[in-house]
Amino acid sequence: MGVPEKIKKIEDELRKTQINKSTEHHVGLLKAKLAKLKNQQDEVRTKHTTRSTGYDVKKTADATIVLIGLPNVGKSSLLNKLTNANSKVGNYQFTTLTVVPGIMKYKHTSIQILDLPGIIKGASRGKGFGRRILSVVRNADLIVFMIDIFNPNIFQLLYDELYEIGIRPNGTPPNIVIEKSQSGGIEIHSDVTLTHLSNKFVKDILRIHGIQHARINIKEDINYDQLLDMILGNRKYVPYITLLNKIDLVDSKFLNTVKSQSTPFIPISTNTNKNITLLKNKIYNILNFVQIYMKPQGKQTDYEEPMIIRKGDKIVDVCNKIHRSLKTDFRYAKISGKSVKFNGQKVGLNHVLMDKDILTFVTK
Repeated sequence: MGVPEKIKKIEDELRKTQINKSTEHHVGLLKAKLAKLKNQQDEVRTKHTTRSTGYDVKKTADATIVLIGLPNVGKSSLLNKLTNANSKVGNYQFTTLTVVPGIMKYKHTSIQILDLPGIIKGASRGKGFGRRILSVVRNADLIVFMIDIFNPNIFQLLYDELYEIGIRPNGTPPNIVIEKSQSGGIEIHSDVTLTHLSNKFVKDILRIHGIQHARINIKEDINYDQLLDMILGNRKYVPYITLLNKIDLVDSKFLNTVKSQSTPFIPISTNTNKNITLLKNKIYNILNFVQIYMKPQGKQTDYEEPMIIRKGDKIVDVCNKIHRSLKTDFRYAKISGKSVKFNGQKVGLNHVLMDKDILTFVTK
């Protein structure tokens, strides 16, 4: 029996099984086996999938965001409003058949925006080139869900399609440490009381995925999905925002009704430019940009063109951004600003920079 047949057999059993207190352990084990098989299937697909024109997009600029939505919700129009792209706009489905990039310039930053072809139900299973489209999202720094004012409840479909291929919008990695060993069985230590899982269940799930000996340190009250995510290790955690487009076509009463019945969103209109500037600022703030000023040795600080990095970036990240060889010649850096105790302090490659720091490299 091949992997697809095994997957179908388990899915059929899950559909027939009533979920209650007495069956939840059995259902959990079935889901774990199903996840393992689907992961194997995905690895085979990835190995044999050839690159396709339009879906292999190189990350550029200071950050990358992707526009996700059903066909004909206005993604191309939004891309054209935000960037210098010239994405084809049409009043029919599947206008965008490849990934169309553009660059948004805002507050000294360059943000790459990718207009993806419209997502349809079943995209995560490959329908409508869906898996290739969604694979682009894995490398994004921000997901922008774009929804039509007349179809606001479609958010869950879009979210579920991403979830199915291992993307966790607005999620955070579970606070679990799994240290595999050669012997000793599975030893579980927990800093909290587990309300969703028993130790036996955790051990059974680990063994299904081939982990026979390990030390598990659980630091938060996790659920089944979080445990599985940690075991599989191929999940991507990406922040998102949701836009509700075409608000110029409705009145305030209609808009307020939609607000009360759907996920939180930013109301916009690409036709009238409503809230486009607000959106730019929201994107900038979510991406946690940090501006630093470069001061070459013996020269004045360049306050006109700050270097853009991300919150948490270190000196070594700046080296890589300028030129990788800079690490080889690096002696130390001098910093003036909020990240040091005094101006001109000498720091090493692992020093974390803060907004408005002034940086001088001293090389060999």
